[in-house]
Amino acid sequence: MTTTTKSSGGSGGNSTEATTIAPEERANLLNRMIVRPEIGALLGALVVFLFFSIITDKFLSPLGVSTWLDDASTLGITAVAVAMLMIGGEFDLSAGVMTASTALITGLLAVHAGWNIWLALVVSLAFALAVGALNGWLVMRTGLPSFIVTLGTFLALQGVNLGVTRWVTGTVQVSGIRGAGGYQSAGWVFASTTNIGGARLQASVVWFIVVTAIAALVLVRTRFGNWVFAVGGSLPSARAVGVPAVRTKIILFMTTAFAAWIVGACNLMRFASVQANQGVGLEFQYIIAAVVGGCLLTGGFGSVVGAAIGALIFGMARQGIVFARWDSDWFMLFLGVLLLAAVLVNNAFKKRAERVRR
Repeated sequence: MTTTTKSSGGSGGNSTEATTIAPEERANLLNRMIVRPEIGALLGALVVFLFFSIITDKFLSPLGVSTWLDDASTLGITAVAVAMLMIGGEFDLSAGVMTASTALITGLLAVHAGWNIWLALVVSLAFALAVGALNGWLVMRTGLPSFIVTLGTFLALQGVNLGVTRWVTGTVQVSGIRGAGGYQSAGWVFASTTNIGGARLQASVVWFIVVTAIAALVLVRTRFGNWVFAVGGSLPSARAVGVPAVRTKIILFMTTAFAAWIVGACNLMRFASVQANQGVGLEFQYIIAAVVGGCLLTGGFGSVVGAAIGALIFGMARQGIVFARWDSDWFMLFLGVLLLAAVLVNNAFKKRAERVRR
């Protein structure tokens, strides 16, 4: 209900109109906001942004903005895919090391086998998709938790990365990619920079925006997106209504592998080298970004836009701490507090959303 009050003056014809929103309408507006899983991450991002904007001038400088956007982008590309997988009820602990595996394959084929970079990129992409499909198939075929299956994949890939790289190069890194055929065009796609308002934005930022937009569209506007929520909410119920659960989960695992391939390509083309142990530990940051963005560890609830915002919080906090000249060890405290707060907030939001939908 809306109440409107009008009053008019004398010859001047002045009038005032006051509109107040009834408590029921305010409650409905609040409920519509609460059911959005990314609302908590958005508020958190606003707080972090305002905090570092106030305490350090460098944060909002062109260099500062480009730095924390760059930091957030490489994390966010894979975090968005991991968020979709978590909404589908699964985890992928091999996503971090996969960024190194794909980059190593590309580098070894291009530098040591003399292949064109684009052909090497295709082979590394095929490898990533195959591993992702294998992870999904094993999870669905064996019924084992995805945590265990992908932990095994993580360890296997880490061993292969170190062993093969040392066997071929004699070291634990691959370098010299700039001299390979096709580098100029591949470098433009994965490692070019764009000047906007004095800020030099990396190609990874563009990839981050594109991946987030596509994932959000797929998740909320397509039948496949409905399948993702269904298999994450209740796998038996999803199967009962005809959802192709095995296919859906395999595609989700392949999506995380594809995102890791993009990050690996961006890092390789930009830095022209890759370490065999690169990416180890990032898998937990992907999960934390997704949880901060509204994803539940139990599946069936979450947002890829929220995961992107979660990655943005990471970038702003990590670089904000540097700009403020604080000890970088404080970032780990920030992560721990942020994760616990996000889990509590997400559970509260889900319960409120379930009450609203009844």
